[in-house]
Amino acid sequence: MNILMYSHDTYGLGHIRRTMALAQSLLDKGHRILILTGSPIVGRFDFPKGIDFVRIPGMIKQSNELYVPHSIAIEPSLALAIRQNIILATAQTFRPDLFLVDKAPLGLKLEVTATLIWLRENSPKTQVVLGLRDIMDSPESTIQEWQERKMYEVFEQLYSEIWVYGSRHLFDAVEEYAIPRHIESKIHFTGYIPRHIPRLRNRPALRRELGLCPSDKLVLVTTGGGGDGYKVIDTYLTMLETQPGCDFKSMIVTGPMLCEKLYDQLASRARKLKIRIFKFHRKMEKIILAADCVVSMGGYNTMCEIVSAARPMLIIPRSTPREEQLMRARIFAARGLLEYIPWETVTVPEMRDKLGYILENGLGYEQRLSGFPMTAFDVINSRIGKIGLRSVKPSCHGHEALWMPDYYGHVRNQ
Repeated sequence: MNILMYSHDTYGLGHIRRTMALAQSLLDKGHRILILTGSPIVGRFDFPKGIDFVRIPGMIKQSNELYVPHSIAIEPSLALAIRQNIILATAQTFRPDLFLVDKAPLGLKLEVTATLIWLRENSPKTQVVLGLRDIMDSPESTIQEWQERKMYEVFEQLYSEIWVYGSRHLFDAVEEYAIPRHIESKIHFTGYIPRHIPRLRNRPALRRELGLCPSDKLVLVTTGGGGDGYKVIDTYLTMLETQPGCDFKSMIVTGPMLCEKLYDQLASRARKLKIRIFKFHRKMEKIILAADCVVSMGGYNTMCEIVSAARPMLIIPRSTPREEQLMRARIFAARGLLEYIPWETVTVPEMRDKLGYILENGLGYEQRLSGFPMTAFDVINSRIGKIGLRSVKPSCHGHEALWMPDYYGHVRNQ
């Protein structure tokens, strides 16, 4: 089966890491997988044989509505037009049996709309699936946004299925986001997406590789892509600089999106404390498993990695521009799976107290987390098996030039 995956990747690492995890799971079934991504660091990941990617020009999110080119000095509208045309041309040529869109139903600034319309009109056997994380935002904001942008109509007219990468028992997106009953039949809750974590029995060897003694406690601080992670790392370093009795080891992964000036400031402080600090780490799963506690902001992707490894965690969730991190932290904390401090109110003393409690009571968190179901791979592979049974690959009519909607006014008449 040809599987085309779209990940707009304008902020952080969550989208591309989620897409990569899904792709690697699907590869085990012998599918041919092509990923459309705007991630500026996609080339740093190891792509196994059978998976490849098409890099579209990167865009950086400056606010909920403002996106600018990551590197190339052109107008945002032109960059978006280039992205739109690459996405459409790739779909027309690859002829996917399954087109999986991550999070944004019409893509960044409508850039996937032309492809969705073309697939509906020219490749009706292609199954088009939208993948949504467990929590998008507060119900009020999400419902308002979906109503204003006519997303309910998009779900009905352009998508075969909607996969929610979460548990309905923890957060019922159908109910909370007022999804109409006639669309509900398209929705499948897959459970959370697991990560390929090294076996628990390998943990002592991983810790020895990091120079840790059996009695050492390691706190890993990671802020995902890092674009908004400075405050968390700054607070953590201030704690070590000012609070006596922090007798645990530390490692920091800032994320590659942290600006160079801020990274240099943090790295200088970390070196004085003899702390290892990295912008990016290829083997996050390994160092997460080695840690005794992980400090994070609680984005979907990082949470899945930590839960997969059953590591105790302290979450510092932000509530702007979206509330999903804070909502997720509250839901998991209510089940005894983590501790959290809101990003807006985090202080050094409270961080020190929470870390001390977690490190003293880590076994209880590990036991509760080890029983948490991570079922997405099984459910998704089951869904794809059913899609394969009803999907007939359309015949290819060559690579002739095809009309495409021009949303940005940059497609030239030949």
